[in-house]
Amino acid sequence: MNRLAGQNSPYLLQHADNPVEWYPWGEEAFTRARKENKPIFLSIGYSACHWCHVMEKESFRNERIAGILNEHFISIKVDREERPDIDALYLDALRLMGISGGWPLSVFITPDAKPFYGGTYFPPRRKYGRPGFEELLQTISGSWKDKQGDVTRFAQQISNRIVPLEADRQVDAPLEALKDILPSYQESFDRQFGGFGRAPKFPQPGNLTLLLYYWYSAGDQQALSMVESTLDAMAAGGIYDHLGGGFHRYATDDRWLVPHFEKMLYDQALISQVYIQAFQITDNPDYARVARETLDYVLREMTAPGGGFYSAEDADSEGKEGIFYLWDAEQIDQLLDGREAAIFREYYNVTKAGNYENQKTILNITGTIADLADRHRLDPARVNDILSRCRLRLREQRSSRIRPFRDEKIITAWNGLMISALAQGGAALAESRYTLAAERAARFALTRLRENNRLLRFSYRGKAGGKGFLDDYSFLIMGLLDLYQADFDASWLIEARRLAEDMLALFADRERGGFFLDGSDHDRLLARTKPGYDGALPSGNAVAALALYKLHGMTRDRRFREAADGVIGYFSGSIKRSVLSCNALLTALIYGAEPGSEIIIAGEIEREETREMLGILQSRFLPLSSVLLHESEAAGKILENELPFLKNLSSPDGKAKAYICSDFSCQRPVDDAAEFGRLVAEVAKPRLRGGLRSPH
Repeated sequence: MNRLAGQNSPYLLQHADNPVEWYPWGEEAFTRARKENKPIFLSIGYSACHWCHVMEKESFRNERIAGILNEHFISIKVDREERPDIDALYLDALRLMGISGGWPLSVFITPDAKPFYGGTYFPPRRKYGRPGFEELLQTISGSWKDKQGDVTRFAQQISNRIVPLEADRQVDAPLEALKDILPSYQESFDRQFGGFGRAPKFPQPGNLTLLLYYWYSAGDQQALSMVESTLDAMAAGGIYDHLGGGFHRYATDDRWLVPHFEKMLYDQALISQVYIQAFQITDNPDYARVARETLDYVLREMTAPGGGFYSAEDADSEGKEGIFYLWDAEQIDQLLDGREAAIFREYYNVTKAGNYENQKTILNITGTIADLADRHRLDPARVNDILSRCRLRLREQRSSRIRPFRDEKIITAWNGLMISALAQGGAALAESRYTLAAERAARFALTRLRENNRLLRFSYRGKAGGKGFLDDYSFLIMGLLDLYQADFDASWLIEARRLAEDMLALFADRERGGFFLDGSDHDRLLARTKPGYDGALPSGNAVAALALYKLHGMTRDRRFREAADGVIGYFSGSIKRSVLSCNALLTALIYGAEPGSEIIIAGEIEREETREMLGILQSRFLPLSSVLLHESEAAGKILENELPFLKNLSSPDGKAKAYICSDFSCQRPVDDAAEFGRLVAEVAKPRLRGGLRSPH
């Protein structure tokens, strides 16, 4: 066992028995590198990364390659999910070198941590047009010995350029970028199969969320149409797990059929939110079904005993990718009765030839229940019942297979996303079990993932560690705000406000605007990165801005709006230059630039008329509205202490009253639920609203 054996990361522990003399990131490795004057091989990945596993098996278990690493390099292994700051820093370095990044991320750095070469996956011998890893190690070792001066000078030049993107403030640029949203997405939209771009095709829920906000703000039906086409295609494709619910990481083809089979918690959170919002807009029951099945998958398979959520399920089991999810015609015929087997095989395209390797089938849908019912001369409801029973039978049989590895690391940021999804699902789908799960997770995060009032990054096997990053704060703040608007427990709003104040103190760049990824109390790296572009996750700055805009609407605290405006201002040039890479910033911009609504319900939550009014709000897609519940009892007094303006928005006679306000100016209160429903319907209508405000 090497030095990783004592670590608290599933990914690092997967490499603990490698013959490579791995070090975790820390001073011990750098001290030895300086003492022995050796370059450092830095390998960054995560536990559910397929090509990380491939490189580990091919190279890091290879005694010959391990011998070269041990003799000529100091080797450091980093879990990117624990240390996103290290990952972001060296991804930026590769971009500056003109090298595409990805995972595993393989970077060669000097003993003082300055990068000079890198890449992603390297095969042990030259193939796929990539240099062999053994050959590469020998070349770099030779360069270090013979041309160390040149190498260190180049590393210094790259390091000098790794600085946060300087503010490129263009006052009108963000608002101008709003006009570019629809043309930009129409250009990349796949009109045949939905989604954006070509293979490999990712769900990109940030794009879909932005288009829903744009549809609501601009009233353009084309934006909603792109979202619906994409959601329909994804739900029918192999990227969706039709038996167990949940989405795989991405599709390797254009039509969403063949996935890369890993399942990430953040995908379930972000994608389910889009389906929930689309259901609020369209009342399409399929969107509600997919959202429920995805959330149920998380509750069933990804929830820790204490209420937090695990990070990921691997793509591989039994040494093969996807085998857990594949079927063949013979298996279906053995498990199901003759007629039911025929109906199931027809609906999910299970044929003897298959659509994957070795005549296996990835379940997918190409027809409708109505057409299938016609062909079998059955009522559609009867066909639905048959398919439901078949799915349950196959899922039960599948559970006896060897499951893919599950990364049981609980990451604060990703739990924040899942709290948002469950809270939104609980409210919009009227499912209290989702709200209860969100409440448990929030309590877990605020107790088990916080120490001395400082959020921590993760917990694994009951041991929490690592100071939280910007994402951990901003995503959890958003989760608490969404949870408040699901159960209206004032404690969540109060906690969100306090975390926001901590976020400003730890991460804000008070001189130039925006937020750094790492806190002022983190160990210093070569530079502090400031994330603005979206990847698989929305950028921490974008989520921070949206959360702060929402907090301003709910608390009327100008500090929050000023900080959010500072984010948009800082990234204004980036937003204008790259609309497709800044969808979360644009979503925040729409929220901050539009005149939204503040809706205050004054009444006791136990009263039927209060719950009816809240239900009207929760069933609607109201992305630019914030909702407060002002009760007269103890809970209301707690909220009044935080938000004194609520004292003037009350219900003295005890009957529920609704105040609809804009820019903190309120209409006369309404106490009739039907009238309130008509007013909310007007607020929910998409239209070109105008009155956009440029952030300062």
